[in-house]
Amino acid sequence: MNKIVRKIEKQHNLSLEELVLLIGNDCYDKDLFEAADRVRQKYVGDGVHLRGLIEFSNVCSRSCFYCGLRCENRNVNRYSLGADEIISLAGRAKELGYKTVVLQSGESSVYSVDKMVYILREIKKFDLAITLSIGEKSYEEYKQFKNAGADRFLLRIETTDTAIYKALHPDMDFSNRVKCLRNLKKLGYEVGTGCLIGLPSQTPLSLARDLLFFREIGADMIGLGPFIPNPDTPLSLERGGTFEMARKVMALVRLLMPDINIPATTAMETLSPDGRILALQSGANVVMPNVTDFVHKKYYNLYPGKSGADVPAAFAKRALEEKIEKIGRFVSEDFGFRKKNI
Repeated sequence: MNKIVRKIEKQHNLSLEELVLLIGNDCYDKDLFEAADRVRQKYVGDGVHLRGLIEFSNVCSRSCFYCGLRCENRNVNRYSLGADEIISLAGRAKELGYKTVVLQSGESSVYSVDKMVYILREIKKFDLAITLSIGEKSYEEYKQFKNAGADRFLLRIETTDTAIYKALHPDMDFSNRVKCLRNLKKLGYEVGTGCLIGLPSQTPLSLARDLLFFREIGADMIGLGPFIPNPDTPLSLERGGTFEMARKVMALVRLLMPDINIPATTAMETLSPDGRILALQSGANVVMPNVTDFVHKKYYNLYPGKSGADVPAAFAKRALEEKIEKIGRFVSEDFGFRKKNI
């Protein structure tokens, strides 16, 4: 097994069978975390990219079984910020020192293409990089958003196991999700995707195939987090994922795709008080602090107990910067675009 760890660190490649062995065996987790940290330092350096997250609407037309924003959930206080409110929050992120804003919402048609184009063009005036995370759209819509100033797009696949995907996404088409990712790549976006760790029926084989899929599509950013059951969803009684497994899969992503961007996700911090720092020490190089206004961010309830939901944006950023410095890292001053080194 130790030979496999050395192989992935040096060659950034493993067979499906070797990945399954590592995912299903925890004896070498410490070695994996240390190897991922070395590869992170070698390929992307010690800088940590902070990206201000704006959760601008929790309205969603989807029925995903794991998500608290699913349209059938009647216990959510729905909101959609006005265009000028979103632009104002982006301006606030700029004042706080962010170089990138991440505009995230449920999948819906609340915002027309013209309105999104207006929002993007206005935010671009702040000299910010923009990541969109608004779900499946047509090729033409993605093209218009790109022309208006969007630089990156985050579209999580959640699982590439088609049986699990179909069971958890009753109104969605796996092949269309993949098509959207490929369209985004064709249009020149930096493309982000990722998966949930600990979904019902998920196996080491399922996760290994997820990792190889990420590499096959040439993803530029991979976001991973443990599945945390929400009491207002059909999966409320499921066991959920663990921090350690999510951390291990994240480390394997770094070892397989050494020069991509990998966020230390909020879900990791929700399960472990030092989750984001431990993730940064196991391959991650991005953190996305929430800059949504205090009134609305508590209603973006993907899962319960979300870390940082009650912390003011400025305070959260300062506290995070201090933690980053304590582990010998620094906050990057650039826009954080992927620099391909292999």
